[in-house]
Amino acid sequence: MPHFEGWEINNRNLNLFAIVEEPHRPLAKMAAQSIRFDGKVVLITGAGGGLGREYALAFAARGAKVVVNDLGGSPKGEGRSSSLADKVVAEIRAAGGQAVANYESVENGEALVSQAIKAFGRIDILINNAGILRDRSFGNMSTLDWDLVHRVHLRGAFLVTKAAWPHMKKQRYGRIIMTSSTSGVFGNYGQANYSAAKLGLHGLGQTLAIEGERYNIKCNTIIPVADSRLTKGVMPEEVLKMVSPRLVAPFLVYLCHESCNENGGLFFIAGGAAAVIRWQQSKGVNLLSDGRDITAELVRDSWAQVKDWANPSYPANGQGGMTALLTGDVPSTGSDPPAQAEDKFSYTFKDVIQYALGVGVSVKEDGSHLKFLYEGHDDFSVLPTFAIIPGQIKLDFSFPSYDLSM
Repeated sequence: MPHFEGWEINNRNLNLFAIVEEPHRPLAKMAAQSIRFDGKVVLITGAGGGLGREYALAFAARGAKVVVNDLGGSPKGEGRSSSLADKVVAEIRAAGGQAVANYESVENGEALVSQAIKAFGRIDILINNAGILRDRSFGNMSTLDWDLVHRVHLRGAFLVTKAAWPHMKKQRYGRIIMTSSTSGVFGNYGQANYSAAKLGLHGLGQTLAIEGERYNIKCNTIIPVADSRLTKGVMPEEVLKMVSPRLVAPFLVYLCHESCNENGGLFFIAGGAAAVIRWQQSKGVNLLSDGRDITAELVRDSWAQVKDWANPSYPANGQGGMTALLTGDVPSTGSDPPAQAEDKFSYTFKDVIQYALGVGVSVKEDGSHLKFLYEGHDDFSVLPTFAIIPGQIKLDFSFPSYDLSM
């Protein structure tokens, strides 16, 4: 988490204190609301306190069966205790909900998921929330400090998700949440290990969103700012009062509901507010566009164009970013690309030549096919079957029964 020196509480924020200090609403009142998880099973790691506890209570209030996982150790990952998970389970059961406690390390992902299957017969939702801190400046950080943080955050999330994946795939349904941090997106002094792991979680989530979509498995990443075991001593107490974990839970609950179609998103959530974070790419400059030889001096003289944000694009994937960079095909303003931009397909002579070579075009003795392979030819042409390329790109592969390899 970032440091917050110099933060001030102004009158605009005072109304949040009443929200934060309000006692928990009874689960029975929550259960009457329309977003329900009846029959669904939720596994939440690090659910013994803070954000994880709030998630567990919120899901149970809406009919979900909850596996409450927590080692019960310190923020540094030291020690073990079953008391934290047991208390949350007791809260849920006292309110009429169903829950079981789990005390495994997230490195025992198979054991966590096996308990969910044994207790409730399935797993529908996985919240990767467990974490520890080992803050050190980079020069003072030991290999152990690095490894411990990655083992819990990144490797732990991988192992638990890996164990849950085949069950979600078989039932053709799943919702997965990765928990990142502002430190992962923007960096933070003394948290090289934590920052790297947290951004890694978002990258993992992005790929799972792509691979899981055809099986109706959706994966999103959240950046929650809240009062928890990991933020004690990092933020001022006045700020912690404003960012109750209870104000994050409703956003996460919606993201995990079957009616929510979000997939592959990165959501910043704090103090009852939420926003989407996305990549923005400057228009840049293609130094080959006018045939010049690229030198370090040319790069230096063009650097202002590389950093010019006057006409940015918002690539949703690597292909979009590459297309915008090489062709300069970006919206005319710095706002969102117009809706019709999604229907465009841009290509350069390189794409045309690469396709022709890929399907076996070669130069005949009479030079008749040179026009498909040489951009300087007087009759340079696109091979007629090149049209299948934009056609494939625009196909919707979201149908669960469609085999992309075919």
